[in-house]
Amino acid sequence: MNLAKAKKRIAKKIKMGNHGFPELSIEYLSVDGEPAREVVLCFVVEEGAESMQERLPSKNDARENEVIQSAIVKMIERTGANTVTLLQ
Repeated sequence: MNLAKAKKRIAKKIKMGNHGFPELSIEYLSVDGEPAREVVLCFVVEEGAESMQERLPSKNDARENEVIQSAIVKMIERTGANTVTLLQ
């Protein structure tokens, strides 16, 4: 999947808002304004359940990494996440 298509699909899912569980949150980690070097995905199956985390490291900006963006799309599809949020 190309980068633009993956980013568009992620943005569309985020824009849909809260539709309950299962829920997937995406957080891009960076230090002092540098490009995001890591992405943390947190998946919660149901309310009160413990979250499962997946960390995806990147040598350059994770927001512009086609492999990482495609992996996020696959994670959304495989988990059947009803809600996707982007943490700032």
